[in-house]
Amino acid sequence: MDIITEIKEAREKREALKTYLKGLADMGGSLAVAFSGGVDSTFLLATAYEVLGDGVFAMTVRSDFVPAREISEAEAFCRERGIPQYIIEAGSDSIEGFCENPTNRCYLCKKEIFGRIMRIAREYGGVAVAEGSNMDDYNDYRPGMMAVKELGILSPLQEARLDKDEIRALSYEMGLPTADKPPYACLASRFVYGERITTEKLLMVEKAEDYLQSLGFRYVRVRIHGRLARIEVPADETRRLFETVSEQPVVEELKKLGFIYVTMDLQGYRVGSMNEAIKQGK
Repeated sequence: MDIITEIKEAREKREALKTYLKGLADMGGSLAVAFSGGVDSTFLLATAYEVLGDGVFAMTVRSDFVPAREISEAEAFCRERGIPQYIIEAGSDSIEGFCENPTNRCYLCKKEIFGRIMRIAREYGGVAVAEGSNMDDYNDYRPGMMAVKELGILSPLQEARLDKDEIRALSYEMGLPTADKPPYACLASRFVYGERITTEKLLMVEKAEDYLQSLGFRYVRVRIHGRLARIEVPADETRRLFETVSEQPVVEELKKLGFIYVTMDLQGYRVGSMNEAIKQGK
């Protein structure tokens, strides 16, 4: 398929998304969008606001498992565009079973968080809650999607059959600041399943990734295994990471945060690497 055809199909899908959102307006009330500030939820919120105007508002979770920079960017986006936004406080220890980090951690979290979002949204006149999963999310281990379905949360981007590449291309056309933003995932996804999640370790991971990003690594994950940090950067940046380590006090900085060992994953950066053991049945 040539690029012109791909762009045409993406635009047609966005029109389908807008038609779907217009249909929600016929239900009366407002639409609440679970808004993290990432690529998908930003595109969904911006499109919903374009279609529904004051009939849409954002719901953003502030927690120790969400990097502070993500909250700041989400707040700035809504403030600059005049989109109403409500912040929900949700510490990791307020979600039953979350800190034990079972393989269905995402399900437990989504069930609790979206339950809260639904209750608060109704207080503000919301008749529906939408989230930003796209078609590519079917390709990874996503237990949270079960909670989304059980609660009746809408997934408009999947309804429109939009994938990540199409969302990025359309975001660029719309002038959204997230068009080329690296993918984000909850900080708890940096933990090996079964390892207890603590606020201390969440902060270690957040600060380690902030530091590496300050050195120019936009796509980076710091996976935590006890007190061992496993750094993931794209395969074509591994040489630069080696060179950076020789020039910058990377190991020393991460040790200051509480890590004892600092390693690099030879397979490089990849989304959902902690799910690989599950997929292999281990």
